[in-house]
Amino acid sequence: MKNYQTSQLRNIGVVAHGGAGKTSLVEAMLFNTGAINRLGRVEDGTTTADYHPEEINRQVTIHTSLVPCEWLNCKLNVLDTPGYSDFIGEVRSVLRVVETALFVVSAVDGVEVQTEVIWDLVEQGNQSRVIFINKMDRENANFYKVLEDLQTRFTANFAPIQLPIGQANDFTGIVDLIEQKAYIFENGKPKEIAIPDNLALEIPSYREKLIEAAVEADDELMMKYLEGEELSSEEIKHGLQKGVVAGKVVPILCGSATKNIAVTNLMDFLVKNCPAPPAEEGAPFSGLVFKTLADPYVGKMNFIRVFTGTLKSDTVVLNSTKDKQEKIGQILYVRGKSSTPTNEVPTGDIAVLVKLQDTSTGDTLCDKDHPVKLEGINFPEPTLTVAIQPKSKGDEDKLGDALSKLLEEDPTVRVEKNTETKQTLLTGMGELHLDILLERLKRKYGVDVTMDSPKVPYRETIRAEVKVEGKHKKQTGGRGQYGHVWLRLEPLADAPFEFTEEIFGGAVPKQYIPAVEKGVREAMQEGVLAGYPVTGVKVVLYDGSFHPVDSSELAFKIAASMAFKKGQQQAKPVLLEPIMEVEVTVPENFMGDIISDFNTKRGRILGMEAAGKNSRVKALVPLAEMYRYAIDLKSMTQGRGSFRMKFSSYEEVPARLAEDIIKKAKAAEAEK
Repeated sequence: MKNYQTSQLRNIGVVAHGGAGKTSLVEAMLFNTGAINRLGRVEDGTTTADYHPEEINRQVTIHTSLVPCEWLNCKLNVLDTPGYSDFIGEVRSVLRVVETALFVVSAVDGVEVQTEVIWDLVEQGNQSRVIFINKMDRENANFYKVLEDLQTRFTANFAPIQLPIGQANDFTGIVDLIEQKAYIFENGKPKEIAIPDNLALEIPSYREKLIEAAVEADDELMMKYLEGEELSSEEIKHGLQKGVVAGKVVPILCGSATKNIAVTNLMDFLVKNCPAPPAEEGAPFSGLVFKTLADPYVGKMNFIRVFTGTLKSDTVVLNSTKDKQEKIGQILYVRGKSSTPTNEVPTGDIAVLVKLQDTSTGDTLCDKDHPVKLEGINFPEPTLTVAIQPKSKGDEDKLGDALSKLLEEDPTVRVEKNTETKQTLLTGMGELHLDILLERLKRKYGVDVTMDSPKVPYRETIRAEVKVEGKHKKQTGGRGQYGHVWLRLEPLADAPFEFTEEIFGGAVPKQYIPAVEKGVREAMQEGVLAGYPVTGVKVVLYDGSFHPVDSSELAFKIAASMAFKKGQQQAKPVLLEPIMEVEVTVPENFMGDIISDFNTKRGRILGMEAAGKNSRVKALVPLAEMYRYAIDLKSMTQGRGSFRMKFSSYEEVPARLAEDIIKKAKAAEAEK
């Protein structure tokens, strides 16, 4: 692949709801440029973009794939993104590094959920947008219905620049509204024909809409249009190009990726109308790493978009995010899984760096003499948690290493070792995401794991004040053991634990008091109800006795532990559960369902407010009810809702539930 100037580059993120045909479209683009000599099929696992085993097996895009192609003396850096909500993090990272989002919309299914979600993200980032209505050859395809769907769902200045010739089995080509010419396609190649009679009547009204959209971005053209002057094709193209670059006009094209109909027209349009990356003359190098892959043969691969200056091999750069220097060795231009080395990458281009030591997704690399930190990537928080453990006992270390590699590759994964529940918790974006992570652990890193529900980290506390004695007395052949304490246990509302002493007259010598506190703290690790840690207790050492020979720190520690356990049983012990503050953002029409669902989950609504086009509800909900909420929310809102949660406090578990929890905990302990 030859080197291109910045002005010859087009960075295109191909985005859509799953199944709209993104990967097939990318494949057709590659075929048309001669980069591949036959069209691969998603169903056969033979496409250039979907080459990972899990993608081939499931026939869905899971990883963003960089698939550049050369067209009209330009380089299109095409980034094929996943279309399923579990992988929205991949889409967000791509939108951070492209100037244009190419939306692929199915002519059969119309605007689907992920299209809406991604549309909102693109509006926030203010990228240029182009829509390609795909699958025009399929049964029930309806270009005009999709057009209406787009205009109903989104507020944008839509400009259809093509009309389809036929639909479903009769779809053969398109009419270009700018040039007012018709084309049918044979083996991907256009052939001009006379405009069909049925479309000739429709062209004037659609062309008028196109002209209205095109003049909006250019005052001079607007004046000419308002004065009733005829605009030339070149003027319409100029206005359209200006409007697309400014994000003010959203052009709509159509075709069939699998039959390679009108794909070359789309490619022409992308080159001629979409923005090139901005370039600053003479600026020092800076770039953003937006994806990381652990390749079994190449090693760690960091995908980087150069924002300013030129990236050169055999140089030392600064990772300004981590304040560490990195040696740039080999630089690769990749296309799917194939790669070619290059010595330098100009402003705006995208390449891959291999074997960097400290760099990961979201990091800025820059000229070490001109430090700069680029805006990172706003990844969503993962929300679905499972507990995992290796099937083979000796694989704990192997699992730890594999998880650290997964974390490097995927910023939407969280791993936590919960010391209380003694579980390794893996949190992802949804069921499919977690399934694929476990699959990858086995296939790529050779660690087979079992999945379980996370345990709730309950606590125990007391509700009454008690005074209790603990005496540890043991006489053996030699020196004995003697420790004797009187403790007062009190409920403590605003702190987990407090220890004080009220000893008079040296009843317990000062050197033994720390041992008493230690004994209490150790006893608190395992409560008397169900073995959960104890919290919210004030302990006062107010009396006791000692033996001048037999007393020791150990004896007082044991006495204090005995006293605390006995005292907890007498002080009306109760079970506590973690309560989470949950914030859910959904379209207004789902609010009733969300609130009803929270009521079934023992939730308490804190408030509701508007959040842009959506509504937001805040509630306090027990953690025990929230572990599968990601699945529930997706089901209730057809994938349109999102949520986040954080720990709020511990509250008493209702008695009927507490009984069951305690019974299960005791049964589990008995089985050990």
